[in-house]
Amino acid sequence: MSQNPGSAFQTIGLIGKPNHPGANTTLISLYQFLTARQLKVYVEEKVAESLGLPDVQVMDLVQLGKNCDLAIVVGGDGNMLGAARVLARFGVAVLGVNRGNLGFLTDLSPEDFEAPLAAVLAGNFVTEKRNLLEVEVYRNDCVKSSNSAVNEAVLHADKVAHMIEFEAHINGEFVFSQRSDGLIVSTPTGSTAYSLSGGGPILTPELDAMSLVPMFPHTLSSRPLVVSGTSEIVLKVSPSNDAHLQVSCDSHVILAVMPGDEIRIRKHPKPLKLVHPPGYSYFNVLRNKLGWGSKLY
Repeated sequence: MSQNPGSAFQTIGLIGKPNHPGANTTLISLYQFLTARQLKVYVEEKVAESLGLPDVQVMDLVQLGKNCDLAIVVGGDGNMLGAARVLARFGVAVLGVNRGNLGFLTDLSPEDFEAPLAAVLAGNFVTEKRNLLEVEVYRNDCVKSSNSAVNEAVLHADKVAHMIEFEAHINGEFVFSQRSDGLIVSTPTGSTAYSLSGGGPILTPELDAMSLVPMFPHTLSSRPLVVSGTSEIVLKVSPSNDAHLQVSCDSHVILAVMPGDEIRIRKHPKPLKLVHPPGYSYFNVLRNKLGWGSKLY
């Protein structure tokens, strides 16, 4: 297939919500839209089977990251988070089509994607880098498990409303000890997710920062804390806790934590490269998603 030299992106990966009729319809429309423009299109293997497209070229998520210069994710923010944790490692640009509910990370409407996507392909787009978290669980100074998070890492018990004890250290300095249901460590991207529900601040995406939000602390003096994005956060779990603790990364990946373990959290070296259509405004997204008031005059 000949390439389209007028396109800002030549090789495009399509990723979707498996076994979702609405997402499948949008993926087929996207595939036809892109191939009609002589662009190289690969489809992620989990959704390719259900699309029924002839001669479709299939790759897994890692292969898409290695081979594509743009990935289009169809689904909700949950689908975007799962794809982003992998794709960020490869520096591929990521664009979202919203087939979910809130859609803070997914820009395009499935009913009206053609014009904004054509603008993006023509080179008219906004690029934004979003920091991820790198999360490691240490036991006796050895790494037992690790993963990354786009939104947040949450230390908590596996039981609801179960008090745990831990210390927080930042850049080697003791900050506080706490008895609470846990702690949310959030990126600016995650500041409008679970952290916001816990009373945390909204951090605009360009900030190089992280927030620490206590979950139902045992003292009313505990408050959210915002620290530099270059900080290393270490959570030292008290040996007196029971054995059923965990760290959740974006509510998708669970890392087991034992009494006495340390959780080390820092900025991931590779940011997520988001692409937005022209006219994108973060504050417009906030107004729409959070129901903020419109202009008075």
